[in-house]
Amino acid sequence: MTDNNLSGKNVVIIGGTAGIGLATAVAASELGANVWAAGRTEAHIEKARAVSNGKFEVRQADTHNAEELEAIFKEAGTIDHLVSAAIGGERTIKPFIEQTEEQFKAAYGKLWGYAKVVRVGVPYVAQNGSVTLVSGSPARKITPSTSALSCVGGSVENLVRCLAVELAPIRVNTVSPGTIDTAMFDQFGDERGERLAAMTSGHLIERGGMSEEVAEGLIFVMNNRFVTGTTVDVDGGRILS
Repeated sequence: MTDNNLSGKNVVIIGGTAGIGLATAVAASELGANVWAAGRTEAHIEKARAVSNGKFEVRQADTHNAEELEAIFKEAGTIDHLVSAAIGGERTIKPFIEQTEEQFKAAYGKLWGYAKVVRVGVPYVAQNGSVTLVSGSPARKITPSTSALSCVGGSVENLVRCLAVELAPIRVNTVSPGTIDTAMFDQFGDERGERLAAMTSGHLIERGGMSEEVAEGLIFVMNNRFVTGTTVDVDGGRILS
């Protein structure tokens, strides 16, 4: 059984003011960690501050802005666990042949954002600490019109394996969510539940996941000192369906 190793540890979560990142900030703080949650948009930052109620720090930072990132890392000091859950790029969903080169490239903003977080943040990470990124089931579950998402997710997961080798003994992992009920589905309004049900009807677990369930995967890789260079799927069996 994995013990709670987060009590008193410094945890920085980029993309930590909404969805999976915010759920992880809440979970880590409840386990006694000192948490800094950073986000880009004012609306998400205000929501995170309300959720935090002073239990963890909330800051503004764009995953592509090195100065903003470094300001948070310096404030935290030695970082025990660095997490990046920021989307950072466009969700290009269109058949590959119909995509423009710009649309395909835009999806890679996620990878470039993660790369910047790692480059700027790793000098602050403790040697017995960890770095965790978030990919997504399209990396290995191929469906029509998701070539950009699949390629970016695969790049993130391969980057993690490369970093695990280069940065050891710092542990580097990725968590791969499936279809998760986040604000991404707000655009569907009253059809939200219907859309989620349709998208997950063929999954081994026929429902959308919750951000809190993905956060449990992130907490696991932070806590477990013998896990590195791997991808933890929290997808309700989507990849196997």
